[in-house]
Amino acid sequence: MGAPGINIPITPVPRYQGANAQGTNGDVSLSNSNEYAYLVDVGIGGQTFEVLLDTGSSDLWVVSSNCTTQDCAEVPKFDTTDTANLTLSGAAFHLGYLLGSVTGSIVADTVALGSYEVSSQVLALANGTSGLDLSGTGYSGILGLTFPAEASIAGTYGQTFIDNVFASLDEDDRFFAYKLGRNKTDSSFAIGQLDPTYANSSSNFTYIPVSSAGTNDGQYNFWKVPLQYITINSTRFDLSKTSVSGASTNIGILDTGTTLLLGPSADVERFWQSVGNTRNTDSGWQVRCNRAAIVGFVLGDGDDQQEFVLDPADVNWEPGSQQDGWCMGGIQANDGVFSGDWLLGDTFLRNVYAVHHAATNASSPRIGLLGMTDPTAALAQFRAVRGDDTTAPGQVHSRAPRSTQLTGADVCGVAVVCGFVFGVILALLLHIWLEPRSRGRKIIRY
Repeated sequence: MGAPGINIPITPVPRYQGANAQGTNGDVSLSNSNEYAYLVDVGIGGQTFEVLLDTGSSDLWVVSSNCTTQDCAEVPKFDTTDTANLTLSGAAFHLGYLLGSVTGSIVADTVALGSYEVSSQVLALANGTSGLDLSGTGYSGILGLTFPAEASIAGTYGQTFIDNVFASLDEDDRFFAYKLGRNKTDSSFAIGQLDPTYANSSSNFTYIPVSSAGTNDGQYNFWKVPLQYITINSTRFDLSKTSVSGASTNIGILDTGTTLLLGPSADVERFWQSVGNTRNTDSGWQVRCNRAAIVGFVLGDGDDQQEFVLDPADVNWEPGSQQDGWCMGGIQANDGVFSGDWLLGDTFLRNVYAVHHAATNASSPRIGLLGMTDPTAALAQFRAVRGDDTTAPGQVHSRAPRSTQLTGADVCGVAVVCGFVFGVILALLLHIWLEPRSRGRKIIRY
């Protein structure tokens, strides 16, 4: 009999004015956007810290008292002299994120999350951080929840925290579930059980096997799912060909540690052109604050495809981020997404209740998603706050760039055209060569 499942309090903390997420033309300002970082309390060596829940990384790390960089200056720090079970490995630690990095050393200590406690848990103590804006949000580290293959701390030092917790649970209970809220009271995180506020059973979830595309050895590295296409106001919006090797569709990565929804710049440009009343600035894509768009992401494969709709307020961020009637877009461009095409960050995840299942003897890892957004109600609420948009709706630019790979028919067509063009050129050359000779006045030299 495994350990019981638990609900763990999750604290949404407003991101500090000036926090940044990488955009297509530089930094995208999140100032006054009322966006949140989602934190939980973790005990390390008897000391408690707020850490960011991150399904986009694997490692657990916390800032140490040796961290002196400006990025970590104002946050609680781990005191290495105030713990009885700390073990030093002497090994260095470095981890880079989409924006920001952390360096330090690998250690082991007792780690507690809710009622779960793991002795000799491997983690990193950060001696330096950069670009993570820890001081702005107040959190002291990150709890990674993705697969061990992506860990910067080698498995020879020990397993990830979530894997150690899963080892204490029955196979069917080896999952975590979360709902990212829009305010400070409606977020949820649980391990080994569902939160009845959002779901009493798993029967209504759409379950999608995790994709291993893009890995050389077939291991799972991120919580990745097939992304078929997007819809804009119920019209299909096709995506460019995937850049992930071995994938037949675009790949989306569920990432609670990323505020925005990020995609390839070419597709994001077509997307905003389709929405209309938008502009691309040095700070990223902006949209008129009263422009409403019902956007859906169709995930899964085969008969298991399901559309998950976004609240218009997640696509068009609220007027707190506006400038002269322009608001920041919740979908931005980034061509540096590793091992996937799209990062499905909090902009997407606030609209679903998500369950991440580890592999069992009977099944591979999978993700269960339950849509939480009623598009009709969300649109009515958006218009009540922002006002009506009297301008014409945008025209969806659904045609994605074609693949450069030629089919047999393409090759035949090209050959016919080339043959015709060659024949025309040859005829012109013969005409030029023959006409002067017939006049006897010009000698053509080759």
